[in-house]
Amino acid sequence: MTTLTDTPVLVLDERRMQRNIDEMAAAVAAAGVSLRPHFKTSKMIEVARRQLAAGAVGMTCATLAEAGALLDAGITDLFWANAPATAHKAAAVVAANRRGRVIVGVDSLALGENLSAAARAEGAVVEVRLEVDTGLHRTGVAPEAAVELALSLAAFPGIALEGVYMHEGQLASIRGDRAEVKAAGRSASHMLVETADAIRAAGLPLSSVSVGSTPGWDSAPFVPGVTEARAGTYVFFDANQWRLGSAPLERTALQLHSTVVSGPRDGEVVIDAGIKALSSDGSNRDATFGIVVDESRTPQRIVFDRAYEEHGILRGPDATTHAVGDRVRIVPNHACGIVNMWSRVVVVDGDRVVEEWHPVGRY
Repeated sequence: MTTLTDTPVLVLDERRMQRNIDEMAAAVAAAGVSLRPHFKTSKMIEVARRQLAAGAVGMTCATLAEAGALLDAGITDLFWANAPATAHKAAAVVAANRRGRVIVGVDSLALGENLSAAARAEGAVVEVRLEVDTGLHRTGVAPEAAVELALSLAAFPGIALEGVYMHEGQLASIRGDRAEVKAAGRSASHMLVETADAIRAAGLPLSSVSVGSTPGWDSAPFVPGVTEARAGTYVFFDANQWRLGSAPLERTALQLHSTVVSGPRDGEVVIDAGIKALSSDGSNRDATFGIVVDESRTPQRIVFDRAYEEHGILRGPDATTHAVGDRVRIVPNHACGIVNMWSRVVVVDGDRVVEEWHPVGRY
């Protein structure tokens, strides 16, 4: 088992993680909304089991590799929030549905036709959700075109329109205060609910109106008409979520531990962690690779804005208080990005190592 003396090392505080799991489950349940957390954040079966034990109805996944890992673990109620854009992927989705329930996200006739052909070939029916673009402008149908597309999708044999969904990822780029983030989350949800109502008015029943983002965890799921929340990063939180006001820094459960390996210039030290340890996911507020904190999770007066593959450069008033051999703790900008970099995560209870978990479904 990896120890805390090995650096760089990704460290997960189990108590903080469990608190995040329990509090999110309670908040969503109190609103009468189902919770289907996004597995791409943790990519660890041990974490998914804890989320399900706390009341989650199933899991969301980003890739078919993640879906396969969850099915292998006996977790069988899934939503693949991505697209079967090839015949191979459509066939894989149909095959996965023989092992469990795997709902699929679509946003076009082409995707619906592709999945319909694969399902018909196997005599199967696959549930789909229509993705609606409520402001991110990544994927998803425009709300004004959603009814027509929904009617066309519903006519395809082999697929069943189960609901609508959105990813309100645009909230992550808001630079205003928390009130502005929450207002944007509610606005996106109102747009999705209105779209669902229009589809129902056209004669199509919908079971699910699903929203999903950690920046919007305390706003988007609580609009009347929403039935499901799919936040993911909340399980660990991270520096970007702290900057957005999603949670205080003390709630962050992941840290990268590194060691100072050099101090060649005044005002700077070099650590043994770079983009291969942290990912290159940037800050949503400044040009840093993460927040350097002390043992109590208080930010230090250190700027971490230069990183190479295996080295990071720290500068600022507190940087040179660290000597060669000293440990440095970093709260990563983006939990999902850093976990995907690692084949192992050291789980701690306080300062005691209790387990080592292994992310699955990685590229």
